[in-house]
Amino acid sequence: MDDTRDQTISAGPTPVGRAPVRLPSSRHRWWSIPLAVAGLAALVVVAVSAALPASLVAEQLNPRIDEFQPTPYARTPSSAQRVDERVRFGQLDGVVEQYPSGTSVFFVTVTEPRQSMLSWWVGRDEPAIEFLTEEQKFGVQTPEQRRVFALESMRTSEQVAQFVALEALGFDVEVVPGDVLVQQLVCLEVAADGGDCLRESPSADFLEPGDRLLEADGVKLDGVEDLTAVVSAKEPGDTVELRLERPEVGELTVTVELTTSPQEPERTIVGFVPFDTRRVVLPFEISIDTGRIGGPSAGLAFTLTLIDELTPGDLLGDRDVAVTGTIELDGSVGAIGGLRQKASAVAQAGVEVFLVPASQSDDDIAAARSAGGDGLEVIPVATLDEALEVLESLGGEPIPGR
Repeated sequence: MDDTRDQTISAGPTPVGRAPVRLPSSRHRWWSIPLAVAGLAALVVVAVSAALPASLVAEQLNPRIDEFQPTPYARTPSSAQRVDERVRFGQLDGVVEQYPSGTSVFFVTVTEPRQSMLSWWVGRDEPAIEFLTEEQKFGVQTPEQRRVFALESMRTSEQVAQFVALEALGFDVEVVPGDVLVQQLVCLEVAADGGDCLRESPSADFLEPGDRLLEADGVKLDGVEDLTAVVSAKEPGDTVELRLERPEVGELTVTVELTTSPQEPERTIVGFVPFDTRRVVLPFEISIDTGRIGGPSAGLAFTLTLIDELTPGDLLGDRDVAVTGTIELDGSVGAIGGLRQKASAVAQAGVEVFLVPASQSDDDIAAARSAGGDGLEVIPVATLDEALEVLESLGGEPIPGR
């Protein structure tokens, strides 16, 4: 009598301890078809979602216009890099010595790439990923304006860091005027909710952010002070002839009606906010290779690195320290963007201490601590002096004479 059973193919006696080889039953073979189809379909879904933009499924409210907008970009952690590898000094003999250290200050960057539907799905709940609209990523400036502003901000940050560091070390550092560069136009009347500008200054009809002013009424402008001197002799409603250089356009001459400062009604202004383009004259040459990095957020990191390199001992206390925050001429530390992404980058780099601006919001600092995890100590500081005190409390050596 034949039994109905799974067939066994044997090429002889089954070796001791080894199970016989069995062919899949017809029932099992039938199920393999839908499983294969499902697997293939999953691969297709992954491939398609990786190719489709996140803007098809992701959006958020733009409070400026009270509308929901797609979020095709995301701010994500990039890297934490040593500052000392980017600093070069000129001839120091007879002026000061350089004291290389075994530890480093790290500055931190973020990136804002375009996102796919797949990356949105994977990263939508990640604390270190922040999805962005076109306006959040680029603002309302042109690409050329963004390039000029980013490079100018980094150049200014480098100059201020050099001034603050050397002044802290007791050097005499001279500050000289820089180009007159338009950062933004003045708004004379803002909506009650603090949003849209209801009335711009007359200069908005003729000037654009990124314009570099060369002359005012025929007077060469070596700095904002020269423009102020020309305007101070005029009244609101008077005009001033400006010769300027506009990126991707070239030189232009425009006649602008002057107006009154919204903050100081007694003061006559052209109607724009200038960049701080002042430069410092140093007792020796310092260069910081910023590469393609834009923005001012590495200012405090630059300052601390210069102090560490130009003083004996270890300012950092035998440990690497990550730092972010702008630096002002008075030593105050300013807020920056992308703090939680930077905290994640610092944690990934294995650095355990992260100095951040105290002027960040409580939510920003809490999000940074969450993104950095338990292994990262996030310490807010408001000034250079506070940063030095924190480093000393962590085992760093103080600046001689301070």
